[in-house]
Amino acid sequence: MFEISVNKKILIAEDESSISDALSFSLGKEGYVTRTASTGVQALRELKTFTPSLVLLDIGLPDTSGFDICTIIRKTSNVPILFLTARSEEVDRIMGLELGADDYLTKPFSTRELIARVRALLRRSSSEPPAIASEHPRFKVDNDKFQILLDGTPLPLSRYEFRLFVVLLARPGRVFSREELMNRAWETPEMSLERTVDTHVKTIRAKLREAAPDEDFVLTHRGLGYSLSEPK
Repeated sequence: MFEISVNKKILIAEDESSISDALSFSLGKEGYVTRTASTGVQALRELKTFTPSLVLLDIGLPDTSGFDICTIIRKTSNVPILFLTARSEEVDRIMGLELGADDYLTKPFSTRELIARVRALLRRSSSEPPAIASEHPRFKVDNDKFQILLDGTPLPLSRYEFRLFVVLLARPGRVFSREELMNRAWETPEMSLERTVDTHVKTIRAKLREAAPDEDFVLTHRGLGYSLSEPK
């Protein structure tokens, strides 16, 4: 029953004590070890000392936005982040994904749904993608470090950016649909939206442009999907 939750620690960054206490109680019953933070500053401090396996992050923290905290976390860590928010607009969901969040849950939500999302995220983060070699001469895949190098320079990719990009690198010129990319890069694709693929492709492109401003490696095929440009 607890094969996923054993030794898994969850940081709950939520300023409403009634919510954080309820989440802590429910997750504790499932075998998770939890710690709560009511501000962004406290959450960042706990991230260093508690070293959680997953972060539940409220967007509306009293001292700063959860978006800002997510940005800070992603500079040094790929810990799974699940946003909790009272806002349901698509722009907020997309912004969260662009900043590196892994999932998004709108209040009010059921405890069963939250636990299902937590389990799915932890399952994804603990699964390793199969070792893949790049078929593009300018890219090298380091499967041990979960790193991709462009002309010898490491790209600062998040976990799911890495998983998605290695799929493209394995078959330059081959067009992958959004559904194919989700099925290959995500452990539980049914828990995510196809728009998630678009968001991750956008962030991959931004990081590629920083490394090679004059190159366009990832191509969009309208109505079909995405491909990696073939070597010149």
